[in-house]
Amino acid sequence: MANPNTLQKSYPWTLSPLIACAPMRLIALAPLAVAVSQAGGLGFLAAGTDCSSLDHDLAEATLHLSQSPSQIRTSPCAVKEGEPLSIGVGFINWGADLEQALSSIRKYLPAAVWFFAPKDLSDLVPWTEKTREVTKGRTKVWIQIGSVADALNVANSCKPDVIVVQGTDAGGHGLKRGAGIISLLPEVADVLEEQGFGSIPLVAAGGIVEGRGVAASLVIGASGVAMGTRFLAAKEATIAKGYQDEVIRASDGGITTTRSTIYDRLRGTTDWPKHFNGRGIINQTFVDAQNGMDFEENKRLYKEEIEKGNEGWGLLARMTTYAGTGIGLVKEVQDAEHIIQEIRRDALSLLHNPRETSRYELL
Repeated sequence: MANPNTLQKSYPWTLSPLIACAPMRLIALAPLAVAVSQAGGLGFLAAGTDCSSLDHDLAEATLHLSQSPSQIRTSPCAVKEGEPLSIGVGFINWGADLEQALSSIRKYLPAAVWFFAPKDLSDLVPWTEKTREVTKGRTKVWIQIGSVADALNVANSCKPDVIVVQGTDAGGHGLKRGAGIISLLPEVADVLEEQGFGSIPLVAAGGIVEGRGVAASLVIGASGVAMGTRFLAAKEATIAKGYQDEVIRASDGGITTTRSTIYDRLRGTTDWPKHFNGRGIINQTFVDAQNGMDFEENKRLYKEEIEKGNEGWGLLARMTTYAGTGIGLVKEVQDAEHIIQEIRRDALSLLHNPRETSRYELL
């Protein structure tokens, strides 16, 4: 099993336990990524499938980090010439252009890259090798998987610096079929250990939104966690108010969210590998699709909903609202620093409080 402090050695500005912000497409841009890293986490900027604006986004992130308050400029998170930038970049590999990505990675030297959803896992080999080549190994490689078989595959073929283990409670895109993080991560850890890859740190993702989930993840073998849904309610997220309001409103996420391809199909995002779909809050679009509405009619209504702005999100509205099953634990919009401080405090309290642990001692 990986040393739990390995991640802090690679990312010296981070605090333990490491909390990463997932690279949510169009939402996790420079303001959120930088705010998370400045708070002692690891913020990932989302390049997604289109790297055309990545130089601009990384330049903005560099500027934010350079203009940090004086107490942050002297911290390990500050921009230092020749050192990796203290944020990561996430790519959706079925659509991202490798050469375009490498140009930005070489120029800005992010601390980490996060690879996800290639057309075939073998496609990640050149991404990994060339990233390490152009950065001389200074940019660490994170690879997201959702099954034991995929974890072992990428461990053998890419030997990533970190494996992100995503359970099916995660919001947004992931495998259509899979397991929750509580059973998936321990099995991944066991198999990797058996095959000689036990030193690769595992980062847990999927349904983790507060301190109890972080503590549980560490107990089952994670070296850190990645969260998306909780950061949808961050002040620094690039997100419509209607979308954010839905994340705060919704509860009982196992019932009120679902996995589906309907929103991708309605928006014309049809290039996802066939074994992926997305989890989001159920609204009228999904209900009508389930009830047999003609696809073209649903598509027409969806386009009309776009014109409504923030009113396009809601239980009886139609706009895509990707979020995980943990939405019922997201109660308010907060800045990223407050989110990370609260989660770390609660997780450490559970892990280090003798009263809590003594409740489970054998009599």
